[in-house]
Amino acid sequence: MGITLSGSSLIPGLKSMSQALAPLYAQHIISLRQRADKALTLGGFDHLLIAASMPLRKFLDDQDYVFVANPHFRHWLPLTDAPGSWVVYTPGGKPKLIFVQPHDYWHVVPAAPSGYWVDQFDITTVRTNAEAVALLPQGRRAVIAPECPSIEGVEANNPPAVVNYLHWHRSYKTPYELELMREANRIGARAHRAAEQAFRAGESEFGIQLAYLAAAGQTEAELPYSNIVCLNEHGAVLHYTHFDRTPPQQHRSFLIDAGASKSGYASDITRTHASAGHQEFQALIDSVERAQQGFAAKVQAGQSYSELHIHAHHTLAEVLREHGLIRMSAESAVQSGVSSAFFPHGLGHPIGLQVHDVAGFQVDESGGFIARPEGHPYLRMTRVLEPGMVVTIEPGLYFIDMLLESLRAQPVSNDIDWNKVAALRPYGGIRIEDDVACTDGAPENLTRNAFAALS
Repeated sequence: MGITLSGSSLIPGLKSMSQALAPLYAQHIISLRQRADKALTLGGFDHLLIAASMPLRKFLDDQDYVFVANPHFRHWLPLTDAPGSWVVYTPGGKPKLIFVQPHDYWHVVPAAPSGYWVDQFDITTVRTNAEAVALLPQGRRAVIAPECPSIEGVEANNPPAVVNYLHWHRSYKTPYELELMREANRIGARAHRAAEQAFRAGESEFGIQLAYLAAAGQTEAELPYSNIVCLNEHGAVLHYTHFDRTPPQQHRSFLIDAGASKSGYASDITRTHASAGHQEFQALIDSVERAQQGFAAKVQAGQSYSELHIHAHHTLAEVLREHGLIRMSAESAVQSGVSSAFFPHGLGHPIGLQVHDVAGFQVDESGGFIARPEGHPYLRMTRVLEPGMVVTIEPGLYFIDMLLESLRAQPVSNDIDWNKVAALRPYGGIRIEDDVACTDGAPENLTRNAFAALS
């Protein structure tokens, strides 16, 4: 038997951030209801059912992997740890939350819903997943949930017409979402500052990671992705997550790609640092930094993200030429693939509820796919920027052995200064990344603003 609670009875004493978020959240829910109304009409459904999902059980074990709530669930409300729960929306009615709060002495039970958001929901608390499923409405249902793990008693259908529409419009962040992303960047910036201090104090990668977590006040499981903490040549491994426990004999360089979470929303920040006295590598960092800021300034309405990515290749090729690493024009470096050997990934991606957020390739709200530029297979977004979108801008230059060796066998090898490459190889690489919001005017750099607030 469900326990039905009125949302208003759950609100505790409001704090400053909650007071600021409450009106933004109310408008956010209005937007989500309007989108859901249209999506259900397009798909021919009467109800939208969104599962928080369930933890995935480890193979041949009695333990689960860390639970990560369905991003569609987190889009509606800031509950990140409510396995088995459901959001139920029927056009014309108030959204409902079926909240599973089990009787359990093995684990911490999710706290009863409270805060700035509960007034927007009719909330029913149940004790089991089966009770929750029994309360779901019947009829034509759009059920958004993972297929694995399956949920007994209900089958996910994830109808494309509904999902494509919702993903398309998730690209446009509401003021509520932007405020949570600003806070995620403030948390990340504070933790990045602590990580840099640990690097300069001579810590190991593992020690730097611990300093980051302490400053962020988040566990590894709460972060939006696994941190990349690289000392020296490890910066050449794009997704390095090894965490050496022993400090290297010499700290030459430090690349950290690490974010933070706020109510289900992510930040994604990368910085690269050189130790004192390593002027040549620091000069290269400074050049990439200036280029990155130029790219971030172009996050404006009407800008093709694919074209911005190609522009980044030409700019970074010019950086390589200016620093004497190549002896060819920037245009030749791009056309011959030399720039891709030093900059092998995409310029960035959409970000929001997911670090690599959805709809980066969609043609329109009905779906479709906008292809990547030829020769750039790792670009994660090809759309034209519009107000409300938030993207990362993360150019890089790296000294990756396997990619550089492929250049040695090509005619362009004669236009590369291999002595300079060898001198910089022990530093690994450079990446600098900000989260940038497209607006009706100048872009809002969420990350730079967060760092500026620390000063």
